[in-house]
Amino acid sequence: MDFTLDDVAVAGAALPPPRSKTIEAVGKLPGEHNPLIGHKFGADGFGFVHEGRVYMYLTNDTQGYAPDPVTGVSPAINYGDINQITVISSEDLVNWTDHGEIQVAGPDGVARFTANSWAPGIARKVVDGEERFFLYYANSGDSTNVITGSTPLGPWTSERTSTLINDSTPGAEDVAWKFDPTPFVDDDGRPYLYFGGGPASTGMPPAERFNNPKNLRVIALGDDMVSTEGAATVVDAPVAFEAGHVFTRGGRYYFTYSSHFGGSDFGGSQQPIPGYPDAGQIGYLISDDPMSWPKETYAGVLFPNQSQFFGAGTGGNNHQSVFEFEGRYYFTYHAPTLNKRINGDTTQGYRSPHIQELTFRPDGTIEQVVGTYAGVEQVRHFDPYRVFEAETFGWSKGVATSKADRPSAQFDAAAPNLVVSDIHDGDWTALSSVDFGDDGARGVTATVRALATGARIQVRLDGVDGPVVGTIAVDSPAGQWAEVRAELTGVSGVHHVYFTFSGPAGVELFEIDSWAFEAATAPSPSCR
Repeated sequence: MDFTLDDVAVAGAALPPPRSKTIEAVGKLPGEHNPLIGHKFGADGFGFVHEGRVYMYLTNDTQGYAPDPVTGVSPAINYGDINQITVISSEDLVNWTDHGEIQVAGPDGVARFTANSWAPGIARKVVDGEERFFLYYANSGDSTNVITGSTPLGPWTSERTSTLINDSTPGAEDVAWKFDPTPFVDDDGRPYLYFGGGPASTGMPPAERFNNPKNLRVIALGDDMVSTEGAATVVDAPVAFEAGHVFTRGGRYYFTYSSHFGGSDFGGSQQPIPGYPDAGQIGYLISDDPMSWPKETYAGVLFPNQSQFFGAGTGGNNHQSVFEFEGRYYFTYHAPTLNKRINGDTTQGYRSPHIQELTFRPDGTIEQVVGTYAGVEQVRHFDPYRVFEAETFGWSKGVATSKADRPSAQFDAAAPNLVVSDIHDGDWTALSSVDFGDDGARGVTATVRALATGARIQVRLDGVDGPVVGTIAVDSPAGQWAEVRAELTGVSGVHHVYFTFSGPAGVELFEIDSWAFEAATAPSPSCR
């Protein structure tokens, strides 16, 4: 029988401390750009570029994370618990803003008729003269659905009362898993949806079930983006498992996907045809038609299994996307690297997003991607001379983020606003490659909500123990949002900036909503 105790003290019995989702250890090391974030988990990353910003939509692996207060180890991930999508974004691919979670499914979700939200994919289209954003997601393996927003950050609504892709979808009747959606809007405005995966049809010969399981599909979407047209057709990707994703380059279409792990679902004891992907790899096809993907369009392996790069405990299936930003193409994938780092080389399946740059050969094929902790180069220096969200950082220790009942200082009024929370003595956040210009900065302002007395924020350069260039006393009234400020000295040029937090031990010190630096004179950014 389940029961709860509220405000009851039981003599002689110590209640266990509550389980916190805050990641206390430094799992993303300063200087590394992978994983993208170190304060929470996220998988199945879908990169989407809009107005000079990369948005990343993630399966919220953190939702089931519950580390033991003593051992720090969480039970293994349970995908059935996940009904939220996490969103982060960046202008430079290194400093990422946390936009929190979209409650997509479940009794409190945007689409309450769905139970789960995995493997998101998003597309933009003008419908009836209005710019709209369509966020597709997997409702477990059973079906795919879509919700609609007026910006990449919402607010979100459901135009449907039943799932978009399901057992009734023409051409998909024998697809075991009708999930992993990727929307794609072609240059001519025609929209498509790629989906599918899972065990091959038992009616196939064993060798065909293994090498050409025909378990992935593409279907035309209606102009409204929330309906389909015609029947789904087969994407004949060799050794396919799931995670179909499409992008274009040079007038050609590229379909990427993850390969299966064999077994009875794929014909038993079989081997891939030479050149086809091995288990748990990312393969790709190249076609001249977004609806035509015969096996002859197979082009090779794009990414080996992530365990080849990150070691024991990081294997398993993967899920990828490709996006173009600032004239370069980038490949997203996940690996349980943060989980491994914070738990002493053990993992419980909690995955983290990564990015690597793609390199194309002259014939349009792609060099195999190498997974690294180094990640990609920062595409531009960070501009400090504006009001920006405190939940934007490249590295962190011990902090969390929480939704705030106050408007965002940086984004559209309709966007959710988060604050940096669960701040204790010794915690910190850091920004990568901040450009203060030749004349430098003379001050910094933080918008904070004090929770304890005697707390302060030190601004340091280039390391958690780097030189202190300013100290902010968090002496505002407790429980109220206020601006606190400090003068800065010796700040010019390009530096990593660390905000280190100190105060009474064992208590939460304050929350931070935003930062803003003041230029000594009109800023003149340094050359990169």
